[in-house]
Amino acid sequence: MNRLIRVFLATAMVVGVSGMAEAETTWRMATKMPVDSPEGKVFQRFADLTKEYTGGELTIQVFPNEQLGKEDAVLEQMQTGIVNIYAEGFGYMRKWAPELSWISPAFVFDDYDHWVRFMDSELVKSWFAKATAESGVGPLGNPTAVLRGPFRVIVSNKPIETIDDVAALKLRMHPNKLAIATWSHLGAEVITLPWTEVYQSIQKDIVQSVNSPIALVESMRFNEVAPHISRHNEYWQSIGFMMNIAAYDALDDKTRDGLLRAYDEAGALSREIMGEVADKSIKNMVANGATYMELDTKPFVVKMQSFYEKMDETGELPDGFLEAVEAARAK
Repeated sequence: MNRLIRVFLATAMVVGVSGMAEAETTWRMATKMPVDSPEGKVFQRFADLTKEYTGGELTIQVFPNEQLGKEDAVLEQMQTGIVNIYAEGFGYMRKWAPELSWISPAFVFDDYDHWVRFMDSELVKSWFAKATAESGVGPLGNPTAVLRGPFRVIVSNKPIETIDDVAALKLRMHPNKLAIATWSHLGAEVITLPWTEVYQSIQKDIVQSVNSPIALVESMRFNEVAPHISRHNEYWQSIGFMMNIAAYDALDDKTRDGLLRAYDEAGALSREIMGEVADKSIKNMVANGATYMELDTKPFVVKMQSFYEKMDETGELPDGFLEAVEAARAK
């Protein structure tokens, strides 16, 4: 009898532990960034906070350095639920909603806050809803919460102090028709080159300048051959936490609340870390002979208005795009 009781109790414990294990959920999170990068630290902090704020009910397992594959492979895995979160630019969702190509256009917004208001517009929400309906993948929380960059600059081998200095400037560009057309409209002589050839090309005066997130200038050593750094806020970017919506909907309310709290705090950390990295890098580069200034970007925005108006007339912009931009502008 005692033996039967012991067996019964042991079985009950196994069943109980199994039930607890089933109640707990593990999500796979794919990223491109190494764990020790600024973005990698944000991702790991998000994972740590998620476990803390959900009481261990949800665990985020981070897979850095494209361990789970390139973009297309990860997006497919997200649709099937193998990957639950992909931390990258929302532009990858344009395969399901082409309009999402327009969440970070160049020189459309007056400042960061203008862009944030646009991203919170009903128009942009409808683009995300379209992508989600098509794919089952959508954004976690506020899509602007986790900052990338944190801002963009133009580095050159001659001073760029106003929009007039862009005229005839030999500017390296990636092979993107819109980006090429944008900077050609602003007056630059655009030359397409691979990112890895920029340093040598500036050194040889094949090009004179390149646009870059401030966080990458020093690591690419661009300041050595292009010591004039001008902040122009070409466009604003965020790191999208794209997720499998079915997996999100399967969470209970308390776990979802904990996940969203972790996401919001990761966003605040991203702004803190990216700002510190940018400030430190700028100080280092200036100490080593570079110059740094912040451009008045209003003339860039004004000059680009005719460019976008023409695109709107020819039907190249999403319906309602310019109206949404204007509605988001501070009065």
